[in-house]
Amino acid sequence: MAPKNSARTSPHRELLHQMLRIRRFEERCVELYSDEKIRGFMHLYIGEEAVAVGICAALAPDDAIVSTYREHGHALVRGVPATVIMAEMYGRVAGCSRGRGGSMHIFDAEHRFYGGNAIVGGGLPLAVGLALADKMQGRSRVTACFFGDGAMAEGEFHECVNLAALWRLPVLFACENNLYAMGTALAKSHAETDLALRAASYDLVAWPVDGMDVLAVAEAAARAAESIRAGSGPHFLELRTYRFRAHSMYDPDRYRTKAEIEQWKKRDPIDSLVARMKEANEISDDDLAVMDKDICVEIDQAIAFAEQAPLEATEDLTRFVYSETSPTGAGHVKSAEAAP
Repeated sequence: MAPKNSARTSPHRELLHQMLRIRRFEERCVELYSDEKIRGFMHLYIGEEAVAVGICAALAPDDAIVSTYREHGHALVRGVPATVIMAEMYGRVAGCSRGRGGSMHIFDAEHRFYGGNAIVGGGLPLAVGLALADKMQGRSRVTACFFGDGAMAEGEFHECVNLAALWRLPVLFACENNLYAMGTALAKSHAETDLALRAASYDLVAWPVDGMDVLAVAEAAARAAESIRAGSGPHFLELRTYRFRAHSMYDPDRYRTKAEIEQWKKRDPIDSLVARMKEANEISDDDLAVMDKDICVEIDQAIAFAEQAPLEATEDLTRFVYSETSPTGAGHVKSAEAAP
């Protein structure tokens, strides 16, 4: 019989499992990108796993998530199958966006996952709109909106936060502050680098969180979500985190030192949680090995699914340029037919 505080009963096991899933998924994506199986832009979440896992732990299935172009981890934790995410990145029709969006446009309405938005700050107006609809319909939902520190230099951030606060909308603004907007350090683009303080000026609850500590993130997110559901209006979390990889696969990463990266890696969120769990006798090396193996099998199956999935038929390439009003084809308008 397993000890009472074993990994099988640990409340931290699922948090660790999800962070490790993200890490292994992203590592395999690097390999596939190098093999030219995945093309186009790709932004990795390695190092920031605690943010996605901690925030999503506080959300209900009917809550909404609006994400950025660095969204693989958010989608995986939300429940979007690894198979359809990988197929999307392969550009296959079995992908969640029929292979048309790729890495930056993961979308799954069934899981209320509304992007994958490639424009910096582009998801903010969508989140405010979803929250406004929920409030007008009297639904007890939260819309979580992920965005980076660079988005806070965009006008739409200020417009959206202002309206959310003015109308007391149920939005959880989750700012992933990884200290760099692409290659620009935070202090070189923001006069006030305390982002929670800046957000608080819009009369909403805001506070900073250690984004490298999944337990701290989960606690803060649960507190914020509970308060939002109680009708207290939007909340803002500044999640102070760090990406271990370059901004994107095309980024030479010459704007920060290797010493800085190595210093942050000492606070790896996965290693930190494993250490806590081992100290509390909640996990063993064997438990960790089994978990890792199961995750690798899941990712292998996702890759096999993507490899076997078909490309979109040539004759369908003009579909969805205009809306299709009926799944049976009634009212369907093809772009070729609509052209003058």
